[in-house]
Amino acid sequence: MRGSTSWALTVVLQATVFPTALIAHGVSGKDALFLLSIHGRAIGPLMYLGAKHMVTGYDHLAFLVGVIFFLYRVKDIVQYVSLFTIGHSLTLLVGVLGGIEANPYIIDAIIGFSVVYKAFDNMDGFQRFLGFQPNTRIAVLVFGLFHGFGLATKLQAFALSSNGLAANIVSFNIGVELGQVIALTAVLLVLSYWRTRPGFIQHAFVTNGVLMACGFLLVGYQVSGYFLGA
Repeated sequence: MRGSTSWALTVVLQATVFPTALIAHGVSGKDALFLLSIHGRAIGPLMYLGAKHMVTGYDHLAFLVGVIFFLYRVKDIVQYVSLFTIGHSLTLLVGVLGGIEANPYIIDAIIGFSVVYKAFDNMDGFQRFLGFQPNTRIAVLVFGLFHGFGLATKLQAFALSSNGLAANIVSFNIGVELGQVIALTAVLLVLSYWRTRPGFIQHAFVTNGVLMACGFLLVGYQVSGYFLGA
């Protein structure tokens, strides 16, 4: 227990010292230049970019790790991940193709709060402190909508060409799903092994405490960005 606690404190300390590691990721560098240069369909490259965005998207992955943390049956994992997928696919497509905009700081703060929510739920916080249990399936779907909107705000930051836009956004979304499958497969392999080790439940509590702390940091940085950038 002492070892897991030290590890948890180390993660939180690193997140505090290096805050940029916790700021919701955007699209920069060569990927940004590529998006600006698109004039027509670019199905393959945008599928790759979508997959890359999800695999490196620690805000999305942190939430999904929380979602599947205590799911043991394949049926349950598929159900919850599907709800998340439906949510973020809908708002990604509607947000970009429909031109629906929102302040990215607020959306990213809500995404950070989704991590806090799921970690708190995994620690049985609702029952312990509030005396009720929210519908987790509905929560995953609703937060999925915000995660998708977060992806949409990243793409809306670019003046994307309308030529082939629908095909490109669908391709990006397909890439996101592929990246999600790759990342979750790796997470499930690690979790499956970890669950066979002694003390998993005790260490799981500490891990979700760290997950919650990271979620609060995400919220804090995005709220700060909102007020400082206003």
